[in-house]
Amino acid sequence: MTYTQWAVDIVSRSREAVGREWQRAAAIRRHNQRRVLAAFKRAQVSEYHLAGTTGYGYNDPARDALEQIYADVFATESALVRPQVVSGTHAISASLFGVLRPGDELMSATGPPYDTLQRIINGPGRCMKDWGITYRECPLTPEETIDVDRVIASITPKTRMVMFQRSRGYLLRRSLTAAEIGHAARRIKEAAPDVVCFVDNCYGEFVEEVEPTHFGSVDLMAGSLIKNPGGTLAPAGGYVVGRADLIDRVADEITAPGLGARVGPMLGVGRLLLQGFYFAPLLVCEAVCSAILAAHVFAGLGYSVSPKWDDKRGCTVQVIELNSKEALLRFCQAIQAASPIDSTARPVPSELPGYEHNVIMAAGTFVQGASSELSADAPLRPPYAVFMQGAISRDQTEVALETALCTLADHGLLKGVAPPA
Repeated sequence: MTYTQWAVDIVSRSREAVGREWQRAAAIRRHNQRRVLAAFKRAQVSEYHLAGTTGYGYNDPARDALEQIYADVFATESALVRPQVVSGTHAISASLFGVLRPGDELMSATGPPYDTLQRIINGPGRCMKDWGITYRECPLTPEETIDVDRVIASITPKTRMVMFQRSRGYLLRRSLTAAEIGHAARRIKEAAPDVVCFVDNCYGEFVEEVEPTHFGSVDLMAGSLIKNPGGTLAPAGGYVVGRADLIDRVADEITAPGLGARVGPMLGVGRLLLQGFYFAPLLVCEAVCSAILAAHVFAGLGYSVSPKWDDKRGCTVQVIELNSKEALLRFCQAIQAASPIDSTARPVPSELPGYEHNVIMAAGTFVQGASSELSADAPLRPPYAVFMQGAISRDQTEVALETALCTLADHGLLKGVAPPA
């Protein structure tokens, strides 16, 4: 038996074993597709709305329809969805700087935020600390749940915003569900009605049948269009949804005071953003099924994975602890080699803006950096865990996993596996 056939057999057995979880993911997909379709119909989207404007973007039909649909699907008063927002970090930064003022305090209810947000908070460079905005964080409980009592007890008259990060970032904690965040926000609002509850929803959209905003107590939520809601078609962009007064402030931060949300052309990408959002439930399902499969394959070989293949998921990210630097590099290079774009490229670790450690990224994607497409990345630090997410097709993920298994085995890096006879 060759390594190739051995790897194909392992992935095939896992595919058969995870059928029940794939069925659950499909049920969520069907529910979310109905929600999105209903929002498109309520917005009465027509061919006219697929066009966009240039220049200032006054009365852009694609933008107006898209933002109405986002507000509808996320059950919020208003939405800001723009290709000019370059990343999820940009959307979050605009939300923080749009709402917070000198003397205010930002509190994280989910422990340390994502690496790039650390720079926004503490620098170096232009940051909230320079503005006189203070920051505190409450860790999760030992069971990795939100310590709501501690958060409420920590709120002071200066606390203007409590922030929740749904996904894990580059930490090994589990992702949080929409219900966990929604219920925590409700209790916080009951104790401190004037506090703004903000959610970083990156990687979480359409993973469940509900979103954090559906519980009525989240005031503001942000994410990236080249992650889940872009449906692998969005070429760029970010979104913020929430209370209308807060969206107005965020819009002023992104454009300029007095201009706000009334300007901002779609520059011809409106159709892609609309179509991508319509496809998003389907493509997120592919990503979730891919993550389930990867978890089963590597758990079966003795690796620590999070979440486990049959765990409830709050986001699309799958973590596999590879335990050595070389195994991490080889895994990412295998994912790149199994990609439709730049399959001959060889990812290497490098410095990236906003990250403390060197990072390796495998992303043979049609949209640069799109983690809605199959990708894998990691900071170079123990336990050398790879963070894998996205997929246009779970079939590609099967090929990628087979390639990764063969690559690791060829270099003697696969845990507890003897070469095939």
